Amino acid sequence: MSTPQPGPEVTAAASGFTVRPAAGPLWSANFRAFFTARTVAMLGDTMLPVALSAGLLGYGYSAGDIGLVMAASTACFAGFVVFGGVFADRFDARAMMVGADLVRVCTQSTAAVLFAVHQVRLWEVALIAVVNGICAAMFQPGVASTIVRVADDVQGANAVVRTAESVAGLVGPGLAGVLVGFTSTGVVFAAHAGTYLASALCLLSLRLPPPPPRLAAAVSSFRADLVEGWQEFRARTWMWSVILVWMVYMVCTVGPYTPLAAAQIIPAHGAGAYGLVNSALGGGTALGALCAMRLRSARPLRAGSLALFGVALMPTSVGLGLPVWAIACCVLVAGACSAYWGVNWATSVQTHVPGDILNRIHAYEVAGSIAMVPVGQALAGPASAVFGARDVLLVGGVVPLVVAATLLGIRSVRSLPGR
Repeated sequence: MSTPQPGPEVTAAASGFTVRPAAGPLWSANFRAFFTARTVAMLGDTMLPVALSAGLLGYGYSAGDIGLVMAASTACFAGFVVFGGVFADRFDARAMMVGADLVRVCTQSTAAVLFAVHQVRLWEVALIAVVNGICAAMFQPGVASTIVRVADDVQGANAVVRTAESVAGLVGPGLAGVLVGFTSTGVVFAAHAGTYLASALCLLSLRLPPPPPRLAAAVSSFRADLVEGWQEFRARTWMWSVILVWMVYMVCTVGPYTPLAAAQIIPAHGAGAYGLVNSALGGGTALGALCAMRLRSARPLRAGSLALFGVALMPTSVGLGLPVWAIACCVLVAGACSAYWGVNWATSVQTHVPGDILNRIHAYEVAGSIAMVPVGQALAGPASAVFGARDVLLVGGVVPLVVAATLLGIRSVRSLPGR
């Protein structure tokens, strides 16, 4: 008697994981255009921290100043993204995304000129960051609903886009370090403006199906839509509980990490070394996204929470003052763990929320998860002055352990089924 051969789906019952191919065709013309838009834009975005940090440090500004500029952008993003979600549900989400990209072409071109002519003032850079944050708030809500309209296999699409973004993250920081070293910071900002232009053109080429009737009708008031989105968000315990826990993670770990890591690595090892560490983060996130594409759990948030334990390596390695190669290795692992969580989280939101409220729900969960980042960024400088940058980073390394354990302790999170 012949031995039965495994079919296209192989399930490891003991672990709850499933390895299976994509649910349907993925690489349609629409998905290719969306994929290109996100990849190119991310390439520019991952170049920005290196250029901004190196540029401001070169003008004598401190890690606290870098944190304040980053906080200005993040605060505006968190403050306006909920309104962006309502607009995206009422009007044309793609038009909003294209408009946001075109405005950022102008802001980053202005920054390029300022750095090129050596007339950089902190308030000017902060003002540009504010405008960019508002634009990002108008852009981001439409991403969730666009993915479900250009791809049948939502988890596969999220994983592919995250992988491409991660590869861009692998290339972008290193490229920025090289450009800063051999040309100038202004050149990096000019390149960043070009990536937003390319993204806008790709999004314009999308041929999307008609939006759901609720999006087209937009019969209720703006306030009613805002309230409805909040009520739908609160009705999902698994969502708001994750966001509450995530706020602690953002203020203690994510917010302080970028300015403090830049201030620790760039003066000691140069912008190129900082670019290498950020490239390792991009490589790790690509690896984690690839794993999420093939390794799918029956309980995606439980699997993602387990992966979050590895994120502790990122701030801890910098806080311990490890050699650059060791920091890069730790950041690689942390990036993979973070990306695996990210794909599972995004897919859970997109598949458990109805399409007519998805942009608003996505906006609320993004706002909640990002809201504390500017607080962490703004407090990075004062906290490092009082306690020392390395101690702040080490505390940031402990927090992901607490976050992962807490998420696993919340029943609605660990038991949420995949779809």
